Amino acid sequence: MTDPNTPAAEPPPRLVEGVDYDIERGRWVFTAAYHLRRGTCCASGCRHCPYDPPGGGKAPPKAVED
Repeated sequence: MTDPNTPAAEPPPRLVEGVDYDIERGRWVFTAAYHLRRGTCCASGCRHCPYDPPGGGKAPPKAVED
């Protein structure tokens, strides 16, 4: 049973093409900005991983070039 006093969870923010991801050859490619907002590395070896070393999991973000 759900507690009626518990606030509903907020839906995740919508992703914006060109900001959060690009589409390359029919696939979504997440940007460094998306990864930074996500807050952690997923350790999948993403091309735009802003963490150092890429795919390192918990390392602090490296400088992101514009």
